[in-house]
Parts: sequence; structure tokens; C-alpha cells
Amino acid sequence: MSRLKVGLIFGGACEEHPVSIKSAREVARNLDTEKYEPFWIGITADGVWKLCDGPGADWENGSARPVTLSPDRSVHGLLVMGEEGYETVRLDLVFPVLHGKLGEDGAIQGLLELSGIPYVGCDIQGSALCMDKSLAYTVAKSAGIATPNFWVIAENEKVDSDRLRYPVFVKPARSGSSFGVSKVSDKNELTSALSTAYRYDSKALIEEAVAGREIGCAVLEEPFGLVTGEVDRVDLSHGFFRIHQEDSPETGSENSTFIVPADISDDSRRLVQETAKTIYRALGCKGLARVDMFLTDDGQAVLNEVNTMPGLTSYSRYPRMMAAAGLSLSAVIDRLIAMTLHGKKR
Repeated sequence: MSRLKVGLIFGGACEEHPVSIKSAREVARNLDTEKYEPFWIGITADGVWKLCDGPGADWENGSARPVTLSPDRSVHGLLVMGEEGYETVRLDLVFPVLHGKLGEDGAIQGLLELSGIPYVGCDIQGSALCMDKSLAYTVAKSAGIATPNFWVIAENEKVDSDRLRYPVFVKPARSGSSFGVSKVSDKNELTSALSTAYRYDSKALIEEAVAGREIGCAVLEEPFGLVTGEVDRVDLSHGFFRIHQEDSPETGSENSTFIVPADISDDSRRLVQETAKTIYRALGCKGLARVDMFLTDDGQAVLNEVNTMPGLTSYSRYPRMMAAAGLSLSAVIDRLIAMTLHGKKR
């Protein structure tokens, strides 16, 4: 049998560029090249697309060639530039191993929709909705899901700092990981925190802190329905969880460790898993997602955020949760690709 031609896009012109490269390297280590013929497309921090041999340390140099994804459906793949013109490479599907802006917000998904190429993960609508935390909260609340109390603050908009119940978290409304997030203990810290958030987005979110344990749930879509990984818990020694903000996250975090499976009751575990599935469906996710929640002392699961292309690095939560449930990253990749092609036939 001929191998499936899979385009794997990584990098990206956003703050999560380095994380995407690390995710791509882990995908490369776990991709079965007897089944799949990979075409690695790296996007530099400046937004330049390059066809390369893989996400190694020197992927931007060496034999890398300029490449673009053609929106022309008759091409159904790549235009690879050469000295005497270009050649086409037809792809069976694309795996966008991209995080944050232009990767999880519907931008690359829109280009893939134009191209007519099946792709792993959420579509335009689901990606855009989950990326905007204020919209995700609004839709989740309409589906009966508990969310933090929150306020949306546009840039240059005045805030009545006396009406807030501190501590609060100030976040960019549309940004990945914990970039631009601040914990604010009193009103004197609010202006600085908003300025930090506005470096990443023109819209900020102020959330009341939720008293509870920070819990995550990995969701994977199969033709027969949704499956979940083991629930994890973020064990904090101090401060708040700041994923990808460490100098060397591979060696651990300065203030957090992950407990997988989470040290919670069976009833709480089922509640978290079923709530994650409800959130996944309500927000229109596809393929995979990591749903982060708070588990309160009174037994309520409160939505924190949804990552539609969660980190797949060696230290990331999604593959850890799936591995604890018996699914290796290689198996997850196989199922994501199979589900993508299954969706194409419908």
C-alpha cells in the first residue's frame, strides 16, 4: 500500500512559535513513517513558509525550500518553489501542529478549507470560538456549564476597579498558554496587568478567581463517539500555573507538578470527564481538545479554557493524560488521522 501523504505544519508567526516546534519534534518521533509520508512545512517567526526535512534544530536552513499551501482545490496540496518555477505535491491531509494565534484561531483552518484538504483538529468556527475566552464562556454558560465571573475590557476602556472582588486574573481574551496573564491581588495592580494583556490582544478579560483544584481532561474524537484520557491535576506550590513560561520546561516547573491520574474521587473524575465532553460538543470542537477546569470543594466543575490544538511536547499534559489511559502518542496520531479521513467521507 502507498503511504498517506501528510503535510505537517509547525512554527508560526506568534508567541507560541517555540512551543509548536517542540510539539512537532515529538510528533516526528511518534509518527509511523511506514504508514505516512511526511511533508514538513515550517513557518518562521516572520511568517515565511519552508518545506524542510523535519523540525530539527536547523530546519530553516540547509535544503529547506520556499513553499506555500495552494488555495486552488485542483492542486490539493503544496506549491514548492524552485529555480525554474514550482512543482506541486498533492496531500491526503494536513496536521497543523500549531498553537496560539494563526494556528488555533481559525486562520490556518480557513486556508485549509479553501484548499479542500482534510485537516486534523477543529474547524474555523470551533477554533475561533475556543480561542476567544469571552465567547467560549458565553456559549458554555448557555449550555449550562459553570464559568468564572468575568468582564471583557476593550483597549482604552475604563474599568471600575472598586467593583471587582480580588484576587482576579487578567488575560488577553485571544491568546495561547499563559502569555500575558497576571494575577491581581488589589486594584493598584490592575492597570499594569491590563497593559501586559494588551501586548497580546486588543481585548482583555478580567476573571474572578475560582477557589478549587485545577483539573485537565484530554478529549479524543472517534467515529463512535468521544473518549477521554485520565484526568490530571495541577499541583501548585505557589503563584499560578504558567505553562511554557519556564526557561526549561522539559526539566520541570518552578511552581507546579502534574498528578496523573488526578487524586480525586471516582465521582469527581466522572464529573470532570462528562463535563469535558459536554464542553467539547457545546463549543463545536473536532478531533481533539484539552479542556481545563476548576473542581470546587462543593463538587462543581468550572470551565477554565479549551485548547483546540493542545501541546504535544515531551512535557505536555494532553499526551500524558492519554498515555495514562493506555494510548501512546503514536496511537493518538493514528486515530486523529483516521478520524480526519473518516470525516472527509461523510
